[in-house]
Amino acid sequence: MVNKAYNPDVLNCIANLSNDEVFTPPVLANQMLDMLPQELFGNPSATFLDPFCKSGVFLREIVKRLDRGLARQIPNRQKRIDHIMHHQVYGIALTELTSLLSRRTLYCSRSASSQHSVSYFDDEQGHVFYKALRHTWVNGKCKYCGASKEVYDRGYESEQYAYQFIHTDNPETLFPKNMKFDVIIGNPPYQMSDGGNKNSATPIYHLFALQAQKLNPNYLLMIIPSRWYCGGRYLKEFRDIMLGDGHVSFIYDYKRGADCFPGIRAGGGVCYFKWEKYYSSNEILYTSHEEEPITRKKLEFGLDFFIRDNIARNVVEKVLRVNNIMLSSKVWSQKPFGFRTNFMDFEQNGEIKLYTKKDKRGFAYVRRNQIIKNVEYLNYWKVVTSRSTSVPEEDNGQVLRMSQTFVAEPNSVVTESYVVIDAFVDEEEANNCMSYIKTKFVRFLCQPTIVSPDVSNRTFDLVPLQDFSHPWTDEMLYAKYGLDEKEIAFIESMIRPME
Repeated sequence: MVNKAYNPDVLNCIANLSNDEVFTPPVLANQMLDMLPQELFGNPSATFLDPFCKSGVFLREIVKRLDRGLARQIPNRQKRIDHIMHHQVYGIALTELTSLLSRRTLYCSRSASSQHSVSYFDDEQGHVFYKALRHTWVNGKCKYCGASKEVYDRGYESEQYAYQFIHTDNPETLFPKNMKFDVIIGNPPYQMSDGGNKNSATPIYHLFALQAQKLNPNYLLMIIPSRWYCGGRYLKEFRDIMLGDGHVSFIYDYKRGADCFPGIRAGGGVCYFKWEKYYSSNEILYTSHEEEPITRKKLEFGLDFFIRDNIARNVVEKVLRVNNIMLSSKVWSQKPFGFRTNFMDFEQNGEIKLYTKKDKRGFAYVRRNQIIKNVEYLNYWKVVTSRSTSVPEEDNGQVLRMSQTFVAEPNSVVTESYVVIDAFVDEEEANNCMSYIKTKFVRFLCQPTIVSPDVSNRTFDLVPLQDFSHPWTDEMLYAKYGLDEKEIAFIESMIRPME
């Protein structure tokens, strides 16, 4: 800008630096900006905000579009750039480092008051704000973001990651009085460690989305993980709002996070959405990295979650014409016999066999009086699967692994490392159920509800309950539900045979 040359490809390199802060590639930022009415970029009164600046790529690309769009109205380029920078484009940085990086990207100087800035401000921050904050601890957690005091109470000399935009009850106070934004856009942080095991984290991206909605923009566009469609810790309220309030008009879905952010793993994929103040409908235009756009209902079939895959949605519709009782109605709750995963008080030999992952053999023995739940099913045949599976993202989207699925014999129980799918008096029925679980059809219908490595009864919410007086094959199921050649071919290509 204004005779200050810079290399836009630099931000493509930054986009691949780390998993902790996922930087947005310029091409993706422009795809999102393309979703806006382009006349906004010819409006000298339109205002834009990125409240989670990392590289400053969104602000830079917005300025480039405004620079072109306002050329006739403000012919002098320096005056045009000054007007854009001082009256139209705003940001809040996530950390001190990203504030410097964003200002360097936007103003061509880390200080907006520098002689090198393309538009001079009296204050070095310009309109890319950053204020170091500390978390507000309540019972060991931050009351705003849920961060763990054990992890993030680091002293004044270290970064706290107390993000300014969500650490306030009144986000409008962060900006000049009566400031209104036409567009809020960006890529927020996704999660924070909650002090559990090394991989345990609490999602926070929904907090940024809800906070942005409080500012009542005309348009809100954000990149977030796709797990909110169906599950995720603390995300039910967010899901209800996103699918129920009518303002979300568009979703672009990346089922594999690496397709959006090369080199970055994001289990369950990522998406970007468009929220519009003046849009109100249960319908949404949905597309993915692999599918053509289609207008669908956000909530349908009496479900409280969104089925991300168009073909899966069509198969579910066909299933519900025939069945309205799902296998999830049979799946047991956690700790099926009362034994925790870390239970170790077992015998090497005994009266009751216990399937456990704490013994190298895969099983040990317990006494009958140690069973505290579902004792009446002790002599049943149990169809069991491991609670831990693979998220589709981690297997390149090609297969849902239901590892260690087996029939547990009478006089056997399992720890909570396993899920009991159903129990039968008759061994043949149990084996027939097992044949059903092994089909590609079943695992395909599990995919829309898998958002974490854990299997639960919700995993089977879209899987129809069957008559287990006989075994099942995929061919029988395709015929029963009237699947067409395209749907069958998709399932066959998506799901590998189960051993």
